[in-house]
Amino acid sequence: MHRRPLVAAVVLASLAAGLVAWGATGPRTRTIDLYSEGVVATPAGPELVPAGGQPLLHEGTRVEVDPATTADDDLAAEQRAWLAAGTVPGADGPYAGMVTDALLDLRTLVQDGGAAVAAWTPYWRYVWPRDASFVAVALARTGHLADAREVLGFLTRVQAADGSFEARYLPDGSGAVPDDRAPQTDGTGWSLWAAGQVVAAAPEAEQAAVAAELAPLVRRGAAHAVALVAGDGLPPASPDYWEVAEDELTLGTVAPLLAGLEAAGPVLDLLGDDAAAQDARDAAERTRAAVEREFGDDSDYGRYASSSVADAASAFVLPPFQPTALDGAEDAWRASAAAMARPAGGLAPGAGWRQDGISWTPQTSLYALTAAAAGDDVQAHARLTWLDAHRTTMGALPEKVLADGSPAAVAPLAWTAACVVLAVAALDG
Repeated sequence: MHRRPLVAAVVLASLAAGLVAWGATGPRTRTIDLYSEGVVATPAGPELVPAGGQPLLHEGTRVEVDPATTADDDLAAEQRAWLAAGTVPGADGPYAGMVTDALLDLRTLVQDGGAAVAAWTPYWRYVWPRDASFVAVALARTGHLADAREVLGFLTRVQAADGSFEARYLPDGSGAVPDDRAPQTDGTGWSLWAAGQVVAAAPEAEQAAVAAELAPLVRRGAAHAVALVAGDGLPPASPDYWEVAEDELTLGTVAPLLAGLEAAGPVLDLLGDDAAAQDARDAAERTRAAVEREFGDDSDYGRYASSSVADAASAFVLPPFQPTALDGAEDAWRASAAAMARPAGGLAPGAGWRQDGISWTPQTSLYALTAAAAGDDVQAHARLTWLDAHRTTMGALPEKVLADGSPAAVAPLAWTAACVVLAVAALDG
């Protein structure tokens, strides 16, 4: 049953009041255009809706009406049937519309062969292993297991033989990368975490078969993760979700890797790989202790072990990413939000992020998910209510929200849509 504490609106109002004060004394804000109202499905493929556009859609779908053909009728029927075949978290609550739109947007953004693109706008029309992993978990948790397996199947095909991932991939499945960005270690961790979540979401009688299907992804990824943390339990530095070069290890790299190692053991058990499962568990234990020691003791789970600058990656050391919260992690996570708050009411990726007044919906929805998993319904509802209020006119979740509350940049963003679906599912219990 959907739970909505009456105090959620009060909490949201309090957050907003505090952020208005921040904006009054904070630095100059930045303006970014809204690139699209959303994406529609057509018989020829997805199409962007430009800012200000108001497409005529088939009811209950993301399919645009085309009076010149009946092919769109069939496509609309297919989208309705797909939605009905699964579940809509919060269907009897205040977020039913947002979750329905988010699921339909994910359906539209996942291409043939399981290529889950981050968004349909050029320069985002690629597959990030990180974003795709969240999409797979959201699909699995809502009863679309076959689609989730396809998304992970795409990641299996582009994964390097050593278990590593590039930052992003072309959606045609060629394995080619669109630029010279360095590989990102968190992709290995996220794909393992997603594999564990997808297997767990399958009916018990089917879990061994799903694990067998994902065996190449998990075996290669687990072996790579174990090798990365050999020694002191910490991997080398790598770029993470900030998408910048790093000379120092970030929590945004090591926490997803820990989540992946924790998830790999049970899947390897199902595969009968006893030695590999034990290796993953040993590595997870070593890495967990290292993260608590290096990032928890003095840095309060900040971005780097050498400082306590708050970072949204503090959410990654809590459920649903870890089996249990790391020592001291929940307190650090709760304290981190104030340092990352932005004038419109959302969060930045970290306290060290540029002070431009822009809220980022991936991190805001991530905190909604973590709050829901922690049983903090008040914060989860406040974050979700804010996200719902800052969608585009088409109901798509944008990547950014400006200081004045305007949606900006790409819409919809798959990572945000997936986190919203998962957050409401966690509230449903």
